[in-house]
Amino acid sequence: MGFMQHLYQLDETENRKLRFLYRQGGIAYRHSCIPDYSLPMHDWVFYPKTATVTPFPTVENRMDAYQEAAPRLSLAAIRDCLGTSINIAEITHLITVSCTGMSAPGLDLQLMEMLQMHPSTFRTSVNFMGCYAAVHALKLADALCHTDKNAMVLIVCTELCTLHLQREPTPDNIASGLLFADGSAAAVVTGNDHPYDGLSIKGFYSEVINQGKNDMAWAISSTGFQMTLSGYVPDLIKQDIHPLIEKSLTKAGVSRQDITHWCIHPGGKKIVEAIAKVENLTEKDTAASYQVLNEYGNMSSATLLFVLKSMIPNIIEQPTAHIFGVAFGPGLTMESMVLERKK
Repeated sequence: MGFMQHLYQLDETENRKLRFLYRQGGIAYRHSCIPDYSLPMHDWVFYPKTATVTPFPTVENRMDAYQEAAPRLSLAAIRDCLGTSINIAEITHLITVSCTGMSAPGLDLQLMEMLQMHPSTFRTSVNFMGCYAAVHALKLADALCHTDKNAMVLIVCTELCTLHLQREPTPDNIASGLLFADGSAAAVVTGNDHPYDGLSIKGFYSEVINQGKNDMAWAISSTGFQMTLSGYVPDLIKQDIHPLIEKSLTKAGVSRQDITHWCIHPGGKKIVEAIAKVENLTEKDTAASYQVLNEYGNMSSATLLFVLKSMIPNIIEQPTAHIFGVAFGPGLTMESMVLERKK
């Protein structure tokens, strides 16, 4: 908060409003590839050490920082995911996911080189889809595994949202600066011929709320990537989430009563609250979403995988579990998935 107060040169009334928003956000900690946000000005390494924070970083500055930090963070997430159970040589497909940095050659080729993956590895990238992109990547991986039963698809979602803090203290810029953080998460999806223990994919379902297309947007500008995040988003989701859930469960052949775990993308505290109210969810149902929001903030596409990982210890203790997952992004797009655990 201190950095934003310095940057925006707010008066005491506006500072009080900022402090209030911080307290109400449900976020205690966030992480960034930029150390400046928690350092005194004389120790800054990314932003200029001036009272007015000028000249402000350009798009090129931000992408240079992305090129340096994203591969390292992705590599750490991949190694944590694979552990000692899966050898990198077994990976046949690589899907990289990001909406906070792009280049060609990009993150996919950087990771192939760092991991010494076979040069024939199938690779593709999911870019600029925002917070729901992890579900889209899982959907793509599932399709690849249905095509090739020997496939082993590595997904890595890496977002450096804090690179895109904007100079002007508009409501959208302040909201984004309070909410978004950096993070990376990885997952492996395999075909039926692989014996690894994990969750089974039952199905996917998505819809676009056209009336919300201007309420959540993500665009590249001359000053960086800019987020539009309207206060109406929770209301739009609240209005449309129940029909989406019903259609998703029907498509997956699962009843509402079968769902034992709710993997809700914590796009913000009010979004989780809206879904919980509509679906009569308990504190236990939303605990994982609130925990991730509190400890990490919104890391865009990586966030849903963080929520899912936090639920795993509880899931594996049960003989049978069904997980409903949902995330939201530009469009306004709602992407859902149903996962199953059977011993």
